[in-house]
This record gives sequence, structure tokens and C-alpha cells, in this order.
Amino acid sequence: MLLNRISFHDNVAVAIEELTAGETYRVGSVSITAKVTIPKGHKIALADIPAGSHIVKYGFPIGHAVEDITIGDWVHSHNVKTNLGERLEYQYHPVSTDSASQQPTAKTFKGYLRANGKVGVRNEIWIIPTVGCVNRTAQLVARGANEKFQGVKNIDGIYEFNHPYGCSQLGEDHTNTQRILADLVNHPNAAGVLVLGLGCENNNVEEFKKVLGQYDDSKVKFLIAQDVKDEVESGIELIGELIEQASADKRVDCSISELIVGLKCGGSDGFSGITANPLVGEFSDKLAASSGTTILTEVPEMFGAETILMDRAINEQVFDKIVHLVNDFKKYYDDHNQPIYENPSPGNKKGGITTLEDKSLGCTQKGGRSTVVDVLGYGDVVKNKGLTLLSAPGNDMVASTALAASGCQIILFTTGRGTPLGTAVPTIKIATNSEIFERKSNWMDFDAGVLLTGQSMGNTAEQLLQHVIEVASGSLTKSEKMGFREIAIFKNGVTL
Repeated sequence: MLLNRISFHDNVAVAIEELTAGETYRVGSVSITAKVTIPKGHKIALADIPAGSHIVKYGFPIGHAVEDITIGDWVHSHNVKTNLGERLEYQYHPVSTDSASQQPTAKTFKGYLRANGKVGVRNEIWIIPTVGCVNRTAQLVARGANEKFQGVKNIDGIYEFNHPYGCSQLGEDHTNTQRILADLVNHPNAAGVLVLGLGCENNNVEEFKKVLGQYDDSKVKFLIAQDVKDEVESGIELIGELIEQASADKRVDCSISELIVGLKCGGSDGFSGITANPLVGEFSDKLAASSGTTILTEVPEMFGAETILMDRAINEQVFDKIVHLVNDFKKYYDDHNQPIYENPSPGNKKGGITTLEDKSLGCTQKGGRSTVVDVLGYGDVVKNKGLTLLSAPGNDMVASTALAASGCQIILFTTGRGTPLGTAVPTIKIATNSEIFERKSNWMDFDAGVLLTGQSMGNTAEQLLQHVIEVASGSLTKSEKMGFREIAIFKNGVTL
């Protein structure tokens, strides 16, 4: 199969391999002769499409033809433009979801049951700086503590999460920094946390404690660098106290209903919406059917597909939240005098994605077919089981950090172009095509490209679920092995 027609309604098909000019290919009962060489992952016209007519993929318009397109033509950004406009008004048209066809499973994983009822998949010690001024100190403390406490039983590692903020910020930016850092302090993958401050910053320890709220002082320690003679030595000493109590933690059997999994894509290509994203959607539906939780973000990559999510809202209140989620992000672009639809990226286009609708209709498939049960603001922590939407941009580091902060113990990250990125929680890289899976085997954890060669969606989703259970039970992802553990915080306003 060299061409993939995703929906019966589509007037384009996706090239599974490069199509040669003059060669004839079949899509079902239709024969198509390529007018030009068409790159792998790109689109070929299955019919004549007059200028101004819709280009249809996934069964939905992804833009319109800016010139007459004839059967066999290459369909891409040179002859297609987006249909999208500015902020819109929406109507709630609820649809029944068919994820109920998924059978619940009683599968378990080996996790860490915390005293507050949350479940972690790692038993790590985290160092959280309140301000970027002590980033290097955090690195030195982590390095020294890892050397001193190497091999301590039941400790999965000691890691610092540096960032450039915590001072010289105002308003929403300052609040966002505090909320994201507080969410990480409270994360169940952290068996213990050292909060490291400087002493004179806006987000000083006493101010940060107000945002943090109640905490267990056996699991959360504070150090103000200006108040001690040797902050590195003092930090290592406090890490030792955290390790003493955390080393008693042991993995126990936990139901997969306790899993909270983030859904993310980056470096997408023309296969993302055919293989990896629908595969993750199938996983999401499986987990939801077993009373687990998934969280979908990247709001700008919902533009053009937002009504599909809106119509799956569990009720009108959640529908209204999705409307605000989408239009508030569009307003963010307007407020900065930037075009709302300045997407997809150059890499996306090279991989075969033409318009934002094209990207969004593929991107949102990670949410499967389940009901949308809630919407979270940036920095909010998940409350309900099922599929939730989260406010965050498409930027890989910012969105991944937001997913971790919202309570995700694991992130599923689909990619066709490839990326080594990892964040505070285990990040499973799912390749959209087998070529990138094999070529970047040091980055990739799971190959969704097998779906292009006849492996069934059901069997592949079951394999992905088993892989997630293995990671949740302690198996390391490629990004963890390579040491990719970055965080990034959303910034909107003034820096003093």
C-alpha cells in the first residue's frame, strides 16, 4: 500500500513512500498517476479540485485550493491555504462517544502509594529552585548528593529542575512560576523535595510556602542559600535526610486506574495523524474505559478541530470551558499582535503537513473518542478521571512541563521528525514511522510505524499499554537514560 486515504470523504491521499512522477498508483478501485514526484508523507489529489474548493482529509476540510488542482497533483502549501479565521462563536452539539466499546481491564503496575493517596511511578529526590539565581547551586547539590548516596536502595535518582524565573516578574507570570513549582513539589513521582532559595528573590521561601500550602516536612525541606555558610554542603545534608525516609518506600501493585498520562506531540509529520496519534487515542480510550486519566494539551493545535472536542464535552459547562480555552488562547495571540494561525512549523511542512487544520485534525486524535470530562487552566492539577483538556501552548518544553505539573506521572510523546526531549516525568517517544524509529533508536521508545505495514490498531494499542505499564513499574525511557529532564515555564508579560 503506497497511498493512504484516511476517510472515504477525502479528496486527497497520503503517500506512504515517495511517489515517482509518471507512475500510476491505486487507492481502492481508483488509479492515480502522479504528475510530479511527491515526497513521503505528503498529499496527492484523488480528484480535480477547482480553485476555492475544500481540500478534505480526515473527512474534514483542511483548507481550500488557491488554484485549480487536478487529479495526481501534489497538494501542499504552494496550492492550499487555511480556511481559519479569527475568534468564533460556538454552539453545543453533543454527540455520543463510542469509547464505551473499549473493555475495562484489571491490569496493574508496580507504583509508589503515597500517604495522601496519590500514586507515583518513580521514587526520586527533586531539587526545586525558587529562583534562577541558584540554578548552578542546585546542579552542584544534585551532583554531590548523587555521588554521596549512589546505590541507596529504592531511590530512583536525585535531579534538579532549573528555570530562569522566580524574580523580576509581575502579575500572571509570577503566579505561573509559583504554581508550576508548587505542583512539582507536590508531585507523586517525588519521594522527597529540597526547595532551594536564594533569600532576596520575589519568590522567596516564605512567599512560596503561601502558594505551596500544607506539606509534609519529612518529605519537603527548605534551604535559603544566603542564610548558610556552605549552601552546597547544607543542601547535600538535607538531601540525606530526605533519602533516609524515602529509601523505606517500596513499589506495590496499583490499578491502572491510578495512571494519569499526558498526551503530547512534537516534530509531527504526514504520518502523525495516521499512525502514532490515533494509536495514542486508542490507548487513551482504553485507559479511560478502565477509569484511568489522560490529559490533552497544546491548545493552538486544537484550532480547526476544536468543535470535535467541544461536541464531546460531558455537559454544557465543560463545553463552555472548552470555548473559553480556545478563544482565550486566540486572544493571547491578538494581544501580542501576532497571527493566530502562524502554524505549522517548517519541519511540519517538510514532513507533509500543510495547514493548521491539517495539523490539528491529526493532533487531536491523541484524545481518542472519549468524552471530555474537564478543562484545566495553566498550572491547575487534574481532578477528574477520564479525558481532560489542559491550557498550554504547543511549545514542547512548556507543554510537557505543564502536563507534568498537572499531575501526569508519564507522558506519551508522538513524533515523526524526532526529538530527544524529556521533562520531570518519564516521557515515552512514539515514532510515527519505522524509519525514524530505527535511525534514532537512542531517542525512540515505541514504533507506531508498524501500522503502515499491516499490524492492527487493536494489537498495537495493547502493546503500547503494556509498554506504559513497564515504564510505570520502573523501566527507564530513552530520554531518562540520556538525562533529558528539562522544565520550562510559560511567560507572557514584563521582566523587570
